[in-house]
Amino acid sequence: MESLGGESVVVIGGGIGGLSTACYLADAGADVRVIEKNEQVGGRASRLERDGFRFDMGPSWYLMPDVFERFFADFGRTPSEYYELTHLDPHYRIFFKDGDQVDVTPDIERTKAVFEEYEEGAGETLERYLATSRENYEVGMEHFVYEDRPRLRDYLDIDVARQARGLSLLGSMQGHVEDYFDHPKLQQIMQYTLVFLGGSPTNTPALYNLMSHVDFNLGVWYPDGGIGTVIDSIAELGGELGVEYDTGRPATKIKGHAGGFKVETQTGDLYPDLVVSNADYAHTEQELLSPERRGYDADYWESRTYAPSAFLLYLGVEGDVDELAHHTLVLPTEWDQHFDRIFEDPRWPDDPAYYICVPSETDDTVAPEGHSALFILVPIAPDLEDTPEIRDRYRDLILADVAAHTETDLRGRIVFEERFCIEDFANRYNSYDGTALGLAHTLRQTSLFRPPHRSKEVDGLYFVGGDTTPGIGMPMCLISGKLTAEAVLEDHG
Repeated sequence: MESLGGESVVVIGGGIGGLSTACYLADAGADVRVIEKNEQVGGRASRLERDGFRFDMGPSWYLMPDVFERFFADFGRTPSEYYELTHLDPHYRIFFKDGDQVDVTPDIERTKAVFEEYEEGAGETLERYLATSRENYEVGMEHFVYEDRPRLRDYLDIDVARQARGLSLLGSMQGHVEDYFDHPKLQQIMQYTLVFLGGSPTNTPALYNLMSHVDFNLGVWYPDGGIGTVIDSIAELGGELGVEYDTGRPATKIKGHAGGFKVETQTGDLYPDLVVSNADYAHTEQELLSPERRGYDADYWESRTYAPSAFLLYLGVEGDVDELAHHTLVLPTEWDQHFDRIFEDPRWPDDPAYYICVPSETDDTVAPEGHSALFILVPIAPDLEDTPEIRDRYRDLILADVAAHTETDLRGRIVFEERFCIEDFANRYNSYDGTALGLAHTLRQTSLFRPPHRSKEVDGLYFVGGDTTPGIGMPMCLISGKLTAEAVLEDHG
């Protein structure tokens, strides 16, 4: 490996992408310091602890375990040296609002039988669908995710074309799934993972059918202690490699260039040779850089399609909630309207689809004895009006909906409650328009059409995180950290 010995690097933002980059750069010999605006590292994967309850505030699904294994293996370690995993059964439970209930389990034969109940022949069709999904995953990950291809000419290579030939690259996920399944509920089951990519069935490329391999074949896991344990483990690994961390230290300006940067913070200035920003890309360019040093203007960011924001309720309740699984989805029979209210006609949805996470079903350390810890996440459009009065009304609507469709009435049992919504995403994470995830994975915002890891205007400034390649989600941000470090090593190693 090329060496960065003698180089100093400041990583702005301690989200999973920034933590990943810091590990790789420190391992290459750089002197690395991570500065984080908030009181803890993790970025959107923050943790809320109060009154004996513990919640993962953001990501709560541990998917793609192979990516985490590969990350730790890059440093001669394994995830099991830092945390243990529980394979969830069921992976998740779905309540349809017409009264149907479906459990998706690790047993693919049971899942095929469920599909068969809705549509004759759908069990075998699922097997064919997952075979395609597996192929797309294996080819896509190795040749298009772990390898950064930021320029069009990177795709005009005969070997690249050969690898891409079998992939479902074009068309929408809606059209792709309809080619296999007729029943709308089966289509929903195959498409719900798009929420993790910040898209809808009609605006997400068919390539992302690879997520079904992640879901059905690789499984859904729970790291003991929650996602916060994974964040702690990556930070611990960084510490072992020499990374230093400063929390509660927001960056306010980035000046200079490679070999002579000045990073202004609220508690003093830093003078590194190189800078990596894990802060939101738009925030870095629009707020931390002067206009002549920005790669994209305000019109660019205004014209992008953003992933949803979210209305979140973190709840501590008395007693059990056994009707709910660790991961529970509540879906309207027709969910097009919900996606329209996010992407086409932005407003608070009247009949929302939403997700409930109940970690206390698996982990008794996240709630006091005799209590349950859970949160409810409703995807909503970013940049909506977000007032205390609206939150009050929507909180009551959601709790009534939960009672009506899951046989679980939480009202009257709540002993702890915290809310999080659009304004909080904007204030805590500097996210554009209060999006919960960043740039959506539309066809025009996938792969080389996402902003690059290298600054277009400032030598020695790099970007990492969900707005870059490969995109949104914890595994993708881990890989983004590796891609950014490789760019730094290529330029300055």
